[in-house]
Amino acid sequence: MDVFVTGGSGFLGQHLVRALSGAGHQVRALVRSQVAAEAVVTAGAEPVHGDLTNGDAPRDGMNGCGVVVHAAAHTKQWGPRQGFHEVNVVGTEAVILAARRSSATRLVHVSTEAVLADGHQLVGVDETYPRPAHAVGEYARTKALAEELVLAANGSGLATMAVRPRLVWGPGDTTILPAIAQAARNGRFAWIDGGNYLTSTCHVANACEGIALAAEHGRAGEV
Repeated sequence: MDVFVTGGSGFLGQHLVRALSGAGHQVRALVRSQVAAEAVVTAGAEPVHGDLTNGDAPRDGMNGCGVVVHAAAHTKQWGPRQGFHEVNVVGTEAVILAARRSSATRLVHVSTEAVLADGHQLVGVDETYPRPAHAVGEYARTKALAEELVLAANGSGLATMAVRPRLVWGPGDTTILPAIAQAARNGRFAWIDGGNYLTSTCHVANACEGIALAAEHGRAGEV
């Protein structure tokens, strides 16, 4: 496949680029800086300079690519609402529009299980579990809106789908591991319920495999 990736210089994105290029696929990745460009080149992708919400750069980068993987996101745990909305919602709208105006036929959106978070325990849920009317937090809320946009865009020559990895970790982790390490150093780390409170995680290699499988075999219009 020829694949266009957004968020390719991030933690998950770099692993994804390496996995796709290692499997023989040709990969392009959208970048906003020279540092990001160097990161994706090292991972095995051709950099495409531009901004997520500038339709020309993503569209031109997508031309010739049959698959788009939208992995870029504002993933902070807190912050101004506008920052989350601009990247996660407006940025996703721009990616969908660019995909429609390019040669892409499949769009895989990297969503999150956080779209299901409504303050209650999530036990034994899968992709059929309905999204709540109100997700908790700006990250979850805006990612839910983005997922809704992607799935609604399915059809007319563009097959769209979403994947929902949970708490992705592994080598080069820039989000989960640093926060845990800092909490431990500051004496603020604690086991919830003495370590008996269950949660789910996803190694980054498994997340990449799932994304690649969705790109090839995922059912259109579904999670």
